[in-house]
Amino acid sequence: MTVGQRLDEAAWGLLHQAIDLYQHNGRAVGHLRQQVARLEQPLRIAVAGPWRSGKSTVLNALMGEEVAPVEGADGIVTWYEDGASPRATAYPAGQPPQELTVVKSATGMRVDLGWRAGEVRDIVVRWPTRALRQVTLIDTPALSGAGEQGRVPVMDRVLRDSDAVLFLTRDGRDSDLRLLESGRDGAVGQAAPVNVIMVLSRADEVGGGRIDGLLTARQLARRHQRDPRVGAVAVNVVACSGSVGLAGRLLSESDFAVLATLAGVPRAELETHLLSADRFVRGELPVRLDAEVRAALLARFGLFGIRLAATLVRSGFDSRVKLSAELIRRSGLTELRESVSRCFVDRRETLKARSALAAVEALVRVEPVRGADDLVGAIEQILAGAHEFRELRLLAALRNSRLGFDAELAAEARRLIGGDGVGLAARLGVEHEADVRRLWEVAADAQWRWRDRAQDPGLPLAQRRGAEVVVRSCEGMLAELAAGGR
Repeated sequence: MTVGQRLDEAAWGLLHQAIDLYQHNGRAVGHLRQQVARLEQPLRIAVAGPWRSGKSTVLNALMGEEVAPVEGADGIVTWYEDGASPRATAYPAGQPPQELTVVKSATGMRVDLGWRAGEVRDIVVRWPTRALRQVTLIDTPALSGAGEQGRVPVMDRVLRDSDAVLFLTRDGRDSDLRLLESGRDGAVGQAAPVNVIMVLSRADEVGGGRIDGLLTARQLARRHQRDPRVGAVAVNVVACSGSVGLAGRLLSESDFAVLATLAGVPRAELETHLLSADRFVRGELPVRLDAEVRAALLARFGLFGIRLAATLVRSGFDSRVKLSAELIRRSGLTELRESVSRCFVDRRETLKARSALAAVEALVRVEPVRGADDLVGAIEQILAGAHEFRELRLLAALRNSRLGFDAELAAEARRLIGGDGVGLAARLGVEHEADVRRLWEVAADAQWRWRDRAQDPGLPLAQRRGAEVVVRSCEGMLAELAAGGR
């Protein structure tokens, strides 16, 4: 990686160097050319986790529509891409692709795989939605324990096919961490653990379903952020109830009317009917609601969601719009989407370049050829010079307060390294219309102040190293301005 060369440019050059080296291996060249094509494709984000971690619910919440799971697709990788019209294609092993019937519903779609399920390895669903304009979401089979040689086959494929991962776990238990750690082999995995966000995905169940369960889950997420073992495999930890977030995004006027009716029941009296699903659906409520209406509401919200929504209506969220926004916020979905935007979408070139490095490294490991040592050396050189990876690692360290910066310094460092957006104006904290002279003044001032911190022998080593990363980001901004950027 040459001085001033961007990471994505270095990755492109590495791929073509590998293509030249493996030119007599048609299968390897085909694989490498696919990696070159991936550099120009939307970012691939896999939603992965153990059984019953809520993968499909979180995926639906992110999209704001009920499109997953495809019925009968257990064990199959399902890709959700942007498309002009709803369409689903199955890819059976050793057979031509098969078009599947898509049935639209009021809140999304249904795809029934039927008899083909045992033959299919992948399904590609194309769905017109803004959520898929910049990313492809991948719904993966449930992760299980390690197999031979400590490998987890599904996790291996997740890391191979995706650029970034939302790793869902119910509580961040040790067995789930081991699944993540299984994918950290190789120089790229060790040097750039920047492509995973850990999601405590069933946050409404924390604390036994109490009304303050979501707050307890956020506190648990903050504790995980401070755990060095978690920090070694994930750039952020977010607590999110996919079911509450999805219910908020799909909230209809009829749903709100039912919830407002329930909110009119005294809290203590309503709570007795929310002790179990059977009691809520079949019991004698003090208000008139058909069993079918109650069952439908329970399916969308769950007991916790109904309890929370009724409480919010009583607290003044007395319209569909207000209640929807508050459910989404409380669910943690807003924080999750912001984290995906800042850590993944804003850094898509960095993450796609990382995927390219990992692909070349894996190829060299599995099929070593004469001259492969040059590729290994090129990978190590790129990793050593990749400031983009240092920024992401520093962002993770700032989130868990490991460096010891005070709140004001941590906020400035986070902004300067792109935590609030990677554009020059966002990094420098100025209005987007600011002229080049103003941008230069702010960047130069920040550079000198943070250089002083980087060279201050009285500061802890971790803070000085963090300051060095900030200085390098400021230098990059000044270089961009000098080249005519904004």
